[in-house]
Amino acid sequence: MRARLEETGYLVDDGLAIACFLALRLHRPVFCEGDAGTGKTALASALAEALGAPLIRLRCHEGIDAAQALYDWDFPRQLLHLRAAEAAGGTDPARLEGEVYDRRFLLARPLLRALETRPCVLLVDEIDRADDEFEAFLLELLSEYAVTIPELGTVRAQVPPVVVLTSNRTREVHDALKRRCLYHWFDHPDFARELAVVRRRLPGVPERLAARVTALVQALRGEDLVKPPGVAETIDWVRALDALGASEVDARLAVATLGAALKYREDTERARGLDFAAVLA
Repeated sequence: MRARLEETGYLVDDGLAIACFLALRLHRPVFCEGDAGTGKTALASALAEALGAPLIRLRCHEGIDAAQALYDWDFPRQLLHLRAAEAAGGTDPARLEGEVYDRRFLLARPLLRALETRPCVLLVDEIDRADDEFEAFLLELLSEYAVTIPELGTVRAQVPPVVVLTSNRTREVHDALKRRCLYHWFDHPDFARELAVVRRRLPGVPERLAARVTALVQALRGEDLVKPPGVAETIDWVRALDALGASEVDARLAVATLGAALKYREDTERARGLDFAAVLA
């Protein structure tokens, strides 16, 4: 599993590789929690690529419900069908009801598509943004990998999807959902691993540039920032400097391009007070 993931360019440690392996063997979701930019969402993409399976993504938000996540009926098409049937003289109510609630009028949302697609990887992104009711609904669905549609019956996954749930910990997710999952905490990587990730993602950039930017990001994370830069910001910073034609970075250029890594005014102002020359030395 570790080798398959690393072939996609996603570097994992033993704990995460084991969690992914067990997710396949035991049909258990992987619950990924940690700061933004630490590679949680990218894990689902890497798993899909490694398994040669499609990635189905459900992005959670406040107020999301089953109609947005599971299925909905295509009301405009149903109405058009009723009008066409009436114009053709079809007035049998029972027959019309059966036709209106036919599978062709069903709009499959991400969760239903994941149950019907085999194999696939289902990414439930930022579950911490959803409310308690949706969490309970998701827990029930992941326990059976099945859902009942009153008009059509039960849809059950013949092959359970590989499920990855992510949380930025904006609120605590209920223990009941976590108990259903294999848990993995995503921390910021150390210098060596982060540099390896950058080199794997951006093989064409100078090695010295990648190393010096990674060192700067590691130093920034040691400050009291509103939003410490993640690996994604490290890659963006290296990519930005490479686009400027830089083969390495000095203190002046680092300050001038801070916007590639820091996204809050308070963080930028605090970073400008750092001795970048000392860090690079």
